Amino acid sequence: MAEVVLHQISKTFHNQNVVKGISLFVPDGSFTVLVGPSGCGKSTTLRMIAGLESATEGEIRIGDTVVNQLPPGKRDVAMVFQNYALYPTMNVFDNIAYGLRNRGTPKKECKVLVEEIAEIVGLTPYLKRKPSQLSGGQRQRVALARAMVKKPKVFLMDEPLSNLDAKLRNQMRVELTSLHKQLGSTFIYVTHDQVEAMTMGDQIVVMNEGNIMQVAAPMDLYQEPENLFVAQFIGSPAMNIIPAENGSGNLWGFRPEKAVILPDAVSQVGGQEMLTLRGRVVSREILGAESLYYVQTEKGRVVVKVDTDNGVDIDSNVQVCVSPSYLYEFDQHSGKRIVRSATERNQMLAGGGV
Repeated sequence: MAEVVLHQISKTFHNQNVVKGISLFVPDGSFTVLVGPSGCGKSTTLRMIAGLESATEGEIRIGDTVVNQLPPGKRDVAMVFQNYALYPTMNVFDNIAYGLRNRGTPKKECKVLVEEIAEIVGLTPYLKRKPSQLSGGQRQRVALARAMVKKPKVFLMDEPLSNLDAKLRNQMRVELTSLHKQLGSTFIYVTHDQVEAMTMGDQIVVMNEGNIMQVAAPMDLYQEPENLFVAQFIGSPAMNIIPAENGSGNLWGFRPEKAVILPDAVSQVGGQEMLTLRGRVVSREILGAESLYYVQTEKGRVVVKVDTDNGVDIDSNVQVCVSPSYLYEFDQHSGKRIVRSATERNQMLAGGGV
């Protein structure tokens, strides 16, 4: 196990700066997820940690060792790719044992290590099968086992579940988080899927255009986004963003599940002062226990998430009401969140610019 520290890391390809001087601390034993849209620099960052790409500037440290000049094989990391990269002519046992044999591990020790890891990941019955005889989830477990058997300080995973169907992805998410707890190793995991990030990571690094936008625990990201990008990237459906009504020119945001949808005649909930947006229901999605209402208001289209279908019909005139305690404010120029007290939030709705 080892911590990983990046200090002012940059990467330039063909005069294009794809990673822009980022610094990051990955705690020993953590499950850290790099998440962001395609092209944000997350996979490049992972490959620089692995040694598959060299950093243009900055320092990478794994444990107590600066590894910038070390080849991948000397960094004591193991990488799992999205395409598994298994040898089709070898059976499962030989695929897992391949790295050990290259190291010169004695045959008897190699056998013990492979069988031990195969038991952990549930592959014992499949050791004599070829990859073509396995399901996608089983092939992914072989790739994991091959990484695990080396007992590296750090596991690096580049979208390892992206080739699996939705049901198997959900299953493998649970298996990976359980495996992490069992091993206690440092995991660094790259994905563009914010659901994967929120359900798996204990530390999430949100990236955009080569920069780190925020580093936090999952619920801290969701409840306390530092900027507009994080607020809209984390959460499904995304946070609603509307022009502020306090004369500042800034933007207000609220989560879909924090809004209440009411008939047009009702203006308040329990006598409380509310942000009230009048509009018309243009669409509705019933998702079983939850429903999503898409409402076209005078401030733009917003989404409201309710626990059950409340009988509001498409084309109904409604009001979307939000308590000031659930409002976020973002600077119109920088996109940074402006943190206000409860009193200031109530004043915003009273019409005073604070």
